[in-house]
Amino acid sequence: MVFTTIQFWAAFIVFLFLFALIRRTKHELLVLYVILASLGFFYLCNQWLMLLLPTTALVSWILTEWMSEMNAGRRKFMLFLIVTFDLLPLLFFKYGHPFSEIMNHMLATNFSLPSIALPIGISFYTFQAISYSVDIYRRDFCLKVPFLDYLFYLSFFPLLLAGPITRAKTFFPQIRRENIVSERLLYMGLWLIILGIIKKAIIADYIAQYNDWIFSMPEAYSGFECLIGLLGFTMQIYLDFSGYSDISIGIAALLGIRLCENFAFPYRSRNLTEFWHRWHISLSTWFRDYLYIPLGGNRHGILRTCISLFITMLAAGIWHGSTMMFLIWGAMHGIGLAIHKICQPILRHIPDNFLTIFVFRLITFCFVALCWAIFRSPDLNTAQQLFLAIFTHMDISYAEPFFLARTTWCILLLTSILSLFVGEKLYKHAEAKFIYWPWIMKLLIFLFVVQMVIELHSSDIQPFLYFRF
Repeated sequence: MVFTTIQFWAAFIVFLFLFALIRRTKHELLVLYVILASLGFFYLCNQWLMLLLPTTALVSWILTEWMSEMNAGRRKFMLFLIVTFDLLPLLFFKYGHPFSEIMNHMLATNFSLPSIALPIGISFYTFQAISYSVDIYRRDFCLKVPFLDYLFYLSFFPLLLAGPITRAKTFFPQIRRENIVSERLLYMGLWLIILGIIKKAIIADYIAQYNDWIFSMPEAYSGFECLIGLLGFTMQIYLDFSGYSDISIGIAALLGIRLCENFAFPYRSRNLTEFWHRWHISLSTWFRDYLYIPLGGNRHGILRTCISLFITMLAAGIWHGSTMMFLIWGAMHGIGLAIHKICQPILRHIPDNFLTIFVFRLITFCFVALCWAIFRSPDLNTAQQLFLAIFTHMDISYAEPFFLARTTWCILLLTSILSLFVGEKLYKHAEAKFIYWPWIMKLLIFLFVVQMVIELHSSDIQPFLYFRF
């Protein structure tokens, strides 16, 4: 039930038709209908493991209700219990096997856990549950939320598989009011869905095929081919994940719920700090609010700030996976952020002009791309072979035969790179134009996008990259 399949959209049209009939009835009936549809969707993705979600929701909601009535001393202990309970399934499914292997190696035993797949979406709904409880503890969110509304919040299917991670104060006020979908919100949702399908199903899925070859055996390719493969993955992961976010936010908009954007032209960033303000915004702000700031943030001097940044990015790396490669990726970003923080007094004296902005954007993009090589490589040897080919076996003469052999791939990659030069104002202008175009124009654009998907799709449906996290 990937968002780019015909099966999903056929099911969603039926769901949307019934949603339109029910939304004028009682609020509780509409909420229950969306919950049942969301849990059904989750069952198709995870089978019996979908029971984890309602179980987490019930226990976390009850404990949070108790905590809200306690005094300050007991509230802190109860919050610790809630966060521990919410994290236990995630820790077991995501890190149980690696931990057991480490213990076996240390203790010379052969204990093994049963092989169970990581439930899709568990990282995202776990973080939403934790943010709700922490916000109640801090009194940042004070509305009384019935259990059905809370289950709606955790199970809402556009957010279920890969976010964006949505906060209670953004979500609950919208489902409390009368559910009327404005025409502008409806067309904005359609625009985002079309844009997301273009990013994911047309470009990301197509260029992924060559990228996978490079990262499976980089030593078999020239330096130029490895560099293009790295550039391809750098664009692929952005288009894939931002495409999912666009579709997710677009579907929510069709249901009358406006979510915050999750990507804001991250590859146009002039430094690494700005990059993390623009990339996967819901996750980066989650780590900022619930880890970086409690660690001290930037309130205790430059050394403490750098340590907090490094720990936060290590945690972000571990969140993505239990392998050493994710830990190194997080450490690289932590060091990069710390260096930028230390250098800020010097950087403030550099004037902003076209040349300096271009150079800073290029440096940031190159650093992020090198980090993506670590992120994507299955092990250190693969990354080493990739870097060795790029930095010691570069031959530009491969460019012409490469383009002739993979013309469509190169055109799609160049198109995605050129889109980085599209300013945010121009993008907003195009969105506004689409919203106010006549419906026949919207239909023609949609049919054209569908035809492009049919022409360029691969034989296998490519899952969204962030489903594995």
